[in-house]
Amino acid sequence: MIALIDYDAGNIKSVEKALDFLGAENVLTRDPSVILNADGVILPGVGSFGDAMERLKGYGLCDVIKKVCEKGTPFLGICLGLQLLFDSSEESVGVEGLGILKGKVKKIPDAEGLKVPHMGWNDLSYPSKGRLFLGIPENSYVYFVHSYYLEAQDESIVKATTDYGTLIHASVEQRNVFACQFHPEKSSEVGLKILQNFLNVVKEGK
Repeated sequence: MIALIDYDAGNIKSVEKALDFLGAENVLTRDPSVILNADGVILPGVGSFGDAMERLKGYGLCDVIKKVCEKGTPFLGICLGLQLLFDSSEESVGVEGLGILKGKVKKIPDAEGLKVPHMGWNDLSYPSKGRLFLGIPENSYVYFVHSYYLEAQDESIVKATTDYGTLIHASVEQRNVFACQFHPEKSSEVGLKILQNFLNVVKEGK
């Protein structure tokens, strides 16, 4: 069972549909016991960093997420779900993130010819290929929607990058914790393969 964390963020339904398509049993929930006992956990989302942290705190989910990661359950953050795993974001100055991974989320800099928010397909490079990208060639394209990007403190956890006016840490992996700035559920066959790779990690852990 995959637990999709429900904290009133956008874009959760499309992740549900992708998991259904892949035949993965899943439940949308904010019940701590369900999340803690799931085989794998996904934190999706689109929205504001500050608002999302406020909702996670309001639902008592911050400690639950930290416990899930500490106990070794495979965990996947998507888009805003990636950003929330880190220390802070320039989008919401003074708001602390979950701090499960170390790094900062910064505003995509203005650059001639590039629109912010970044909405569209960009190709991926692999500094060191992670488990999410098994069977996926370098320079494959995935779909992004974001105005802020990750700069991880420890570059060894960065498994995929892309360029959009600056170098963007597009995916990270640290032990059982995975995250993508892009949307695998909106990235066609490549995205479905990424989600299937996560599900394979979940199966291996059972």
